[in-house]
Order: sequence, then C-alpha cells, then structure tokens
Amino acid sequence: MKFIDILRDHLHEFNQRYERQITPSMRQAIQAMLSCRTNTQRISQWACQSCTHTADFPLSCGHRSCPQCQHNTTTDWLAKQQAKLLPVEYYMVTFTLPFELRVIAKHQPESMYKAMFSVAASVLKDFAHNSKQLGGDIGFTGVLHTHNRRRDFHPHIHFIIPAGSFNKDKKQWRKSKGKYLFNAFNLAKVWRARLMEHLTMQLDITLPASIPKKWVVDCQHVGKGLPALKYLSRYLYRGVLPDNNIISDIDGQVSFEYKDSQSKTTKIRTLPAVKFLYQILQHVLPKGLRRVRDYGLLRGNCSKLRQQIQLMLAVAGAVFPLVAKVKRALATRTCPCCHQPMCFMGIHQNGLGNSRPTSLTITA
Repeated sequence: MKFIDILRDHLHEFNQRYERQITPSMRQAIQAMLSCRTNTQRISQWACQSCTHTADFPLSCGHRSCPQCQHNTTTDWLAKQQAKLLPVEYYMVTFTLPFELRVIAKHQPESMYKAMFSVAASVLKDFAHNSKQLGGDIGFTGVLHTHNRRRDFHPHIHFIIPAGSFNKDKKQWRKSKGKYLFNAFNLAKVWRARLMEHLTMQLDITLPASIPKKWVVDCQHVGKGLPALKYLSRYLYRGVLPDNNIISDIDGQVSFEYKDSQSKTTKIRTLPAVKFLYQILQHVLPKGLRRVRDYGLLRGNCSKLRQQIQLMLAVAGAVFPLVAKVKRALATRTCPCCHQPMCFMGIHQNGLGNSRPTSLTITA
C-alpha cells in the first residue's frame, strides 16, 4: 500500500474536510506526489542493449516530502557527514518545543523553526565555551523533526555533537572525557528563557498565557557518530512515513505500524483515511526551509580546520572508525521483450523526442 495511492483515492474528501488547514506548501507537495512517475514534463529514455526495444519513463517528482523519492539525496548527505566523523564520543542533544507553543509553529512554521535553530545553537555554543571540559569551539549538526513516532505534531531538533572542542588561540584540540557533556536541566532552563525572549522581543509574537516552567531537553551519550547519523537520515528526504509501514486501507480506515519509544515494541495505529492524510501532510515544511544545518567546526567552510584536527588526532594515536563507502543506487530497467538490462540514453522533454538529451541522475 502506497501513501500516494491513498492520497489519490481520498483526495476529494480530504480537500473538503481540511480546506482551511491546507497550506500552499501542502498543495505543492500534493501536486508533486500525484504526478510523481506518472505525468512529468521530462521523461527518461531507455534502449535495450540486446534488441531494438526502446521505452520512455516519467521522472520522479523529487519533492522532499515524497515517500518514493530522494534516496540519492539521503545517501549523499550521509556520505558527507561520514567524512566529518571524528574518533571521539558523540552525544545527541534534543530540544523539544512545549505543547503550548506548537499552535504558533503550525501557523508560523518558518519563523518558529528558524528561531528554534538559532536559539538552540546559541545555547550549545555558550555551554561549550563555559564548560571546564571543553572551553572552546565545538561543531554540531542539527536536524529538525516535526513528528513523533505516532506521527503526531511534535516539533523538536536533534543535535549530533562530537565530544571535543578546538582552542583557536592555542591551536589545540581538547577531548571531553567520560560519559557526560552538559546538564540537561540547565540546558532546558536557558533554552526556555532564550526562546521566549526571542519570540516576544525579536519576532513580536504574543505567547499563550500558560507556559510550563519546565521544558524538555535530552542529552544522551550515543557512542560513535555513525549510528546516530543513520538514525537521523531516515526521515530527512523521504517523507514522514515509509510506504512499507502502511499496512492497509480498508473501508476508509488506514493502519500503519510504528515502534513505540517506551516499550520498544511495534504497534499499529488506525485512523480514518482523510485524518491519516492530514496526519502526514501537516509535516510538510515551508518551501526553502532547511531541515538540516551544520554549525561551528562542522560547517562547510571549516573543512581545512577539520582536516587539521583529524591530522592532530591521528598523530596522537587516535583510531579513526572504518566507515563503508556509501554507494548511490543506480537506476536500472529490464527490457520487457528479452529481459536483458536496458541502457539509460538521457532525458528529454515529454513529446519532444528530438530535444537534446541531458545527463541527469534519476531515481528508478
């Protein structure tokens, strides 16, 4: 069962039920997914290597919310992040937006998510500078998730942080020891104060009357960095719910499975089809909003400094993790006549066979 099939079958009822809640970004995502691999302006041209058979195929929509696209984008991101891995312990720090402020995130997602990123990043940088163990510049990668495992609206940002800092004055790398990075309760206090000040003073947003005094920030040791990166990459560019998690669509009721974070067991959730569609589409991000951001030593313009740090660690005897090279999935087609592999010839405009082909990477 595919999400796009459910969307196509129940689109009319969904539009009627959620007309006021559907944002322009949602409509763009819906249009892209419904045309994915079915009706595109450009098509890929293939030719059999053993016989004379040729065939044209529509391209993928490429939308980041589409569950059947963007595999290569995820692969590329993971490969770039793997190149930045350091032979140190890693931590995952998660900043969660409290329930009372989520209505603001729904109505002003771009402003709220940008504020969450900037405030949380400033908190981490300041804690690192004031830390007795670190006392320098750190690097970290933030990934925005807008849902929990049940796919409810639950905005939070995961930050992956290598436990070490660089002192620019001494040109020294300082490695954090033990299984402790920052105090989560102190992080939560500063996170609450700074975000509320940012929303009211800089964005002029009126906050709800009742806001909890205790916010949630989680800081946990995750060992090496690669498993954490792979965890974060699951939902980056391939939609909120993978198609293989959808179990059934029977009598207007859609069931999907998820892994419960508390019991670690697989559970099934069933919703009316139109509610299920909104449950997934409410997580479509505004166009142009970056879901992933690198800070400090992990920024793109710090590549030379990272290489120096990696060299310093190697000279000091650190053993770098052996990371298997991430391979891109190549598109393949099989000839329907002789069942032999077909060769990709290029991409041309739909209906304009004499157009000049272009060499683009496509998703099968």
